[in-house]
Amino acid sequence: MNKLLNNIRELVLKINRFKYRGYDIHPTVQISLGVRIDKSYPKGIHIGEETYIAKGAYIFSHDYCRALHIDTFIGRRCFIGANAIILPGVKLGDNTIVGAGAVVTKSFEGGVILAGNPAKIIRSGIITRKFGMIKHDSEKQ
Repeated sequence: MNKLLNNIRELVLKINRFKYRGYDIHPTVQISLGVRIDKSYPKGIHIGEETYIAKGAYIFSHDYCRALHIDTFIGRRCFIGANAIILPGVKLGDNTIVGAGAVVTKSFEGGVILAGNPAKIIRSGIITRKFGMIKHDSEKQ
């Protein structure tokens, strides 16, 4: 039964990946259902390897009011929490975790945990594993 569920999940992910053609999204990125990625400027979305984007997140690469199309970057091994919003032009470094519901209005270096509206650093100096899972002190070497 678990094997069947895994096969179905893999099929859904492959179908989901098809709708993101034209974007710069690494093949190892996991995108939950219900994620909204800007369709106005698809080549402006850049997402690094082994990143996970949780349900309900929004990632923008345009600002209609300012007639702006600008690249948005999410680094390697990041985690974007449920219902988080990444605004256009933001650059998130590798190993960044964005908390659920956070609104990221500016760029941040890697190795941080962000939360709030507007998002602020609540912890720095972190290292993540695949899909933005925090490495514990015993794993850091």
